[in-house]
Amino acid sequence: MCGSFCTFATVFPVLEQMAKDYRLIPILSHNAYETDTRFGTAADWRAKIEAACNHPIIHTIAGAEPIGPKKLLDLLIIAPCTGNTLAKLAAGISDTPVTLAAKAHRRNDRPVVVAVSTNDGLTGNAKSIGALLNTKGYFFVPFGQDDPVKKEASLVAHMDRIPATVEAALQGKQIQPLLL
Repeated sequence: MCGSFCTFATVFPVLEQMAKDYRLIPILSHNAYETDTRFGTAADWRAKIEAACNHPIIHTIAGAEPIGPKKLLDLLIIAPCTGNTLAKLAAGISDTPVTLAAKAHRRNDRPVVVAVSTNDGLTGNAKSIGALLNTKGYFFVPFGQDDPVKKEASLVAHMDRIPATVEAALQGKQIQPLLL
């Protein structure tokens, strides 16, 4: 999870549901792990996430590094994935727990599912989305404009589509339609 705090409440029920069928290892960016917002305190979110996953949160570079060498994951889901994280992934920058987890995971040629949540998806982050759509091993949760009148460049994934995206990604396929 990255710091798109306004989407935590829509991601969390999906996380809870998926934890019933899959072993989930939560990974949080520094901001997601540490920042209190009007959407909740970091401590409350950490407690809920760890309880749902029944696993401690990876929240450091050192904690994320073994993901690749130990082949800890079959698939990595980044939900929500901020514009900042999109840009770092597209540029090959791995300086956060989430981006290092993606780099370490991809070295094993395993899929990464991206659930975008950015106010700049149709402006500054469009280039990063395009780059990742064209990068082997990255699969996007279907997304669309969340408020085209008040936030005309903003994009957000339909978080309820994460499970279906995971199933398709495990088969090497991008779920369609991508734009909803």
